[in-house]
Amino acid sequence: MNLKQIRQKQGITQAEMAEKLGVSRPTYIQIERGQRELTIGQAKVIFEILQMYKSKESEQEKLKEKIVLKNQSGKFNARKFEEVLLYVLEKVGAKPNIGETALFKLLYFIDFDFYEKHGQFITGATYMKNHHGPTPRQFKAVTDEMIGCGELERVRSKYFQYDQKKYLPRRKCDLNVLSAMEVEQIDDVLARLSDKNGSELRAYSHDDVPWVATNDQNDIDYDLVFQRTQPYSQRDHEMDFLDAAASDVLEHLPPLSEEEYDYYMNLPDKK
Repeated sequence: MNLKQIRQKQGITQAEMAEKLGVSRPTYIQIERGQRELTIGQAKVIFEILQMYKSKESEQEKLKEKIVLKNQSGKFNARKFEEVLLYVLEKVGAKPNIGETALFKLLYFIDFDFYEKHGQFITGATYMKNHHGPTPRQFKAVTDEMIGCGELERVRSKYFQYDQKKYLPRRKCDLNVLSAMEVEQIDDVLARLSDKNGSELRAYSHDDVPWVATNDQNDIDYDLVFQRTQPYSQRDHEMDFLDAAASDVLEHLPPLSEEEYDYYMNLPDKK
């Protein structure tokens, strides 16, 4: 990369560069074009600018690496979190039992149940173990931003004798952001759990293996879902066993000969 490219990458004008070197702009242009020799002092200034550029470029590369790793590990997707929250509120937010505490648990089961079934994240939110059950760490930041944009409203109400925070959607959920499988998962969790109040959901979540296996105030590891027992496990364990057994049998079968392959491929379909 030549001096001109470095200067442009740094966003420095020719006049600013000339000032740094203590020369006129026409003189600097001659230096940039290689038509004029540098003094030792000028070479030192350019070396320092080059080092600054390399340092800045290195920091940018490190930041890119962090972003790539974050995306590869399926971490938090703020847009999906917003749309899942709005979808849940559209469906069950008007129920008197669905306050902030209940919302935390519904979001937890939506994310963790989907991960158990499909090995993929919906929102990738981080859930912390606390006394009241799993709590999404990003919830406040996301809802504060949505409230600021007029997409959500936070209101205070009473549920029996208890103070309650409720959230009202101020725009429709964008279903284009969610897959059919993800919507199906959300609907399944809401059908099973949305009639429970905050205390019932808290008690229910406290028996789920990921919550039980995590220390207080620590983040709950998604992979703990694969240690779940009934009634929490979302997998068909009998089918898992049959699949594993079938794979084991197939592993030990010898490969088909060309004649055997042709024979099986040409068998008539059973109607």
